[in-house]
Amino acid sequence: MDVSLTTWFVVIGAIVALIVVDLLTVSRKPHEVKFKEAAGWSIFYIGVAIAFGVWVWQTAGSQFGTEYFAAYLVEKSLSVDNLFVFIIILAQFAVPSIYHQRVLMFGVLLALVLRGIFIAVGAAALAAFSFTFVIFGAILIWTGVGLFKHWDEDPSPEDNRLVKAMKKRIAMTDEFHGSKTFIKIDGKRLATPMLTVMVAIASTDLLFALDSIPATFGVTQEPFLVFAANAFALLGLRALYFLLKGLLDKLIYLSLGLSIILMFIGVKLIMTYLHEVWYEVPKIPTVGSLSVIGLILVVSTVASLMKSKKDPSAIAHAGRITASEEEK
Repeated sequence: MDVSLTTWFVVIGAIVALIVVDLLTVSRKPHEVKFKEAAGWSIFYIGVAIAFGVWVWQTAGSQFGTEYFAAYLVEKSLSVDNLFVFIIILAQFAVPSIYHQRVLMFGVLLALVLRGIFIAVGAAALAAFSFTFVIFGAILIWTGVGLFKHWDEDPSPEDNRLVKAMKKRIAMTDEFHGSKTFIKIDGKRLATPMLTVMVAIASTDLLFALDSIPATFGVTQEPFLVFAANAFALLGLRALYFLLKGLLDKLIYLSLGLSIILMFIGVKLIMTYLHEVWYEVPKIPTVGSLSVIGLILVVSTVASLMKSKKDPSAIAHAGRITASEEEK
């Protein structure tokens, strides 16, 4: 795909403009986001993402258009699992609801930066060493298998080594002071619980970037499409959080479905490498990947809603890749 520097600058500029508008309007004053506001912004960001996909389809052809929509679907589905973890972090640290959007905005901005770096590194690695496909595939299969084993569990922010290390080394208060991360009490500079929340969100973003970037490269090897799919999925993440906050508990089998998607994309990446070495090995087409991913999401969602209706006490879990500290 031939993408000029001008096109890159225009797309990045549009993304930055959307962030600035968000910061100057919705996120300017801390407040509880209602369903109507969240629905409006969610529709807007999804509309922007679809419009971009239509533009790619018309200017670059159906192949790249299909790859973009497949990448966006993967990122959007993984971002829902990301929301589970955000909810757990916000609840465990008892963050006041009026500051949720501020914390999530920080998470989105950091995720954009981290994923931009990972995309650049991943694209360079794929261009230099085709065996990177196998490495990415192995990472996704390992992640998918771990999530498959622990799909009905929740990660604990208290298990976060970075959070533990920070609490040992930095003097902290027990109360929130607005959205401030540090305050001065009796001349002594202390960290607030908001710093702990930010560190937990940041480390979560890093872990999700390690999974989502290889997953996106699994459906398209075009850095421009990988970046755009990630950016548009992340921009709507905060609004999606407030929109689905009350419904996430009903998506009981989503983590299980996502584990299968990760393993599928991991196998696809390895087959892509093998196809380059031995042409006898088939290569899974993008349309096929899009169909499989869509089918898994539909089946896991319908099965979740049926289970929730049959057993109202059943709740969804974010899932975890490794065993908890207690299990170890």
